[in-house]
Amino acid sequence: MKVILLKDIERLGDKYDVLKSLKDAEEVKRMKMLEEFRKNAELIEGKVFTIGAKAGTTEKIFGSVTNVQLANKIKEDLGIDLDRKIIEIEEEVKTLGEHKAKVNLHREVVATMTFEVVKE
Repeated sequence: MKVILLKDIERLGDKYDVLKSLKDAEEVKRMKMLEEFRKNAELIEGKVFTIGAKAGTTEKIFGSVTNVQLANKIKEDLGIDLDRKIIEIEEEVKTLGEHKAKVNLHREVVATMTFEVVKE
């Protein structure tokens, strides 16, 4: 969308100028945000998170690991505050061992989180 000035406006432009600076500023803001999401994705993908859980002798845990626990662990380890709703665990985690979850930081940036459930 372009804005055409119909009269001279101080500090904005002259009559009949086409304003694309607003669009450019918005694009710069969007690119900075995407870059931040990409950096966070790299941090998340580059680390294996350890989640402690109470478990029986058969390596099954009592309850299951939730996206709330994963969001708290990311905040604790990396200092990145994420909404639990953007973390998707494909299947219920009810056993010890290594598992994966998807973190949808942005529609263009998705990270795969690796976490290991260990016995407390």
